[in-house]
Amino acid sequence: MATMESLIGLVNRIQRACTALGDYGGDDSAFSSLWDALPSVAVVGGQSSGKSSVLESIVGRDFLPRGSGIVTRRPLVLQLYKIEDGQEYAEFSHLPRRKFTDFSMVRKEIQDETDRVTGKTKQISPIPIHLSIYSPHVVNLTLIDLPGLTKVAVEGQPESIVQEIENMVRSYIEKPNCIILAISPANQDIATSDAIKLAREVDPTGDRTFGVLTKLDLMDKGTNALDVLEGRAYRLQHPWVGIVNRSQADIIKNVDMVVARRKEREYFATSPDYGHLASKMGSEYLAKLLSRHLESFIRARIPSITSLINKNIDELESEMDHLGRPIGGDAGAQLYTILELCRAFDRIFKEHLDGGRPGGDRIYGVFDNQLPAALRKLPFDRHLSLQSVRKIVSEADGYQPHLIAPEQGYRRLIEGALNYFRGPAEASVDAVHFVLKELVRKSIGETQELRRFPTLQAEIAGAAGESLERFREDSKKTVLRMVDMESSYLTVDFFRKLPQEVEKGGNPAVTNVDRYTEGHYRRIALNVSSYVNMVSETLRNTIPKAVVFCQVKEAKHSLLNHFYTQIGRKEAKQLAQLLDEDPALMERRQQCAKRLELYKAARDEIDSVLWVK
Repeated sequence: MATMESLIGLVNRIQRACTALGDYGGDDSAFSSLWDALPSVAVVGGQSSGKSSVLESIVGRDFLPRGSGIVTRRPLVLQLYKIEDGQEYAEFSHLPRRKFTDFSMVRKEIQDETDRVTGKTKQISPIPIHLSIYSPHVVNLTLIDLPGLTKVAVEGQPESIVQEIENMVRSYIEKPNCIILAISPANQDIATSDAIKLAREVDPTGDRTFGVLTKLDLMDKGTNALDVLEGRAYRLQHPWVGIVNRSQADIIKNVDMVVARRKEREYFATSPDYGHLASKMGSEYLAKLLSRHLESFIRARIPSITSLINKNIDELESEMDHLGRPIGGDAGAQLYTILELCRAFDRIFKEHLDGGRPGGDRIYGVFDNQLPAALRKLPFDRHLSLQSVRKIVSEADGYQPHLIAPEQGYRRLIEGALNYFRGPAEASVDAVHFVLKELVRKSIGETQELRRFPTLQAEIAGAAGESLERFREDSKKTVLRMVDMESSYLTVDFFRKLPQEVEKGGNPAVTNVDRYTEGHYRRIALNVSSYVNMVSETLRNTIPKAVVFCQVKEAKHSLLNHFYTQIGRKEAKQLAQLLDEDPALMERRQQCAKRLELYKAARDEIDSVLWVK
């Protein structure tokens, strides 16, 4: 199985990558947080609890900023790496190629990096600073130093700072993967400890909490902290650890941390109160205890972390497919991409026409419902009224009344009636045009690959619209020609049958019909109406054929042909403009790509160390 060093180092590397990507926990991110899933040790304590001194004792170096008020204003992720030999040094993730061997410069850089984000004010920020220390004198361990809890805002801080700090601390320690290092001073009542109070709220069973008692050497004479250290005053699932930090005088004198550690060991070894606990007291023991526990904590959670990583990789790859992959910068790649996108749109458009997607049936609705209804509503009753027929026939006769049949009157009546068919014919063309335009709009919206290119969407919509307009004009010319053809040459056989039908059952030689009677004009209207009905049936069948041939078929086979010709003539710069993406979408893809890279790297890291012997 993986070693302790490799497991803790694994989490350290993933945490660094998370921070570089902007993932440092919390619920504000649009992505699942990998940081929140990683085991960590958060150091919690009040401003006067000796928290900084505990961390420096564990490291064996004086490197943290000191001062009054809130000194820690950003989380400090402190990653300790044990090396076999050589000079100890420190590195910051924001300065990856710079090694610090002077730890006073580490302190300055922490302060400068804090000010870079928060300014010179007393404000706090949740963005962590990553500091790695490589030393022969440390154990492999990662600690997150959080701002000290406080009850009162200092000058220059808003009153809300007290709650803001508590909320930040709580956001770390409430996660089930966080080990809580609760630091309390021994010279204060444990019942009033800020760290213990907050830890108890988020970890009521004490399973994740390690209690640390500082300033044992500053307690009043004749008193001790055995009730706390032995778990009688406040019981945790893990043993309490006592710490003796450097005094303020030692800090001012810059007493070496190695000397301070030795003094701490001597204090517990010679103490009449704590001598029997000496082997389980002190900063060195605390560091080893935390390192062992963190290692087992990580090992127990590796399966759930791996599961989370695999789940997020699947989701991110799916979203990357949805967003589309980056496009090559050369003209050939851009042209190929544009043509592929056009084909994708064209394929969906044809599916709408052919029935694979809804919408194409509306064209049939035009022919089966709208056209017949429009033909039925034509004003033939008015046009062929007795008064209208008499007027048109009389005007057609002129000064010489017709001798046998009013042929010119028939022609004028028929031509006038057939002219009404132009309206339904044009309306059918326009209705189908509207349906095709709507299908183009829907097809563009349903072409997932096009969503990232609003400029190309507009160009395709414009090109398709121009083509549809051309098809509409051709279709209108065709259907109107069909109406005009019916007017230009009447079906003679229809009229040749009329005299036989009139005289049927009677004597064909006796036809003394008064051509000026009302019955005469009614027969003329009836004959014309019969002929018009015959033409109406013909046009009802032929107009759809013409519309489908001129509009639907052309749209299906050559909707973007003109656009393809234009695209082939464009320069690389013009092609790039067509592929200009929505900035928000580009940003989302970039975030997804980085996050996907993080998760894959984390998976590879886990695979590489999990079974190291």
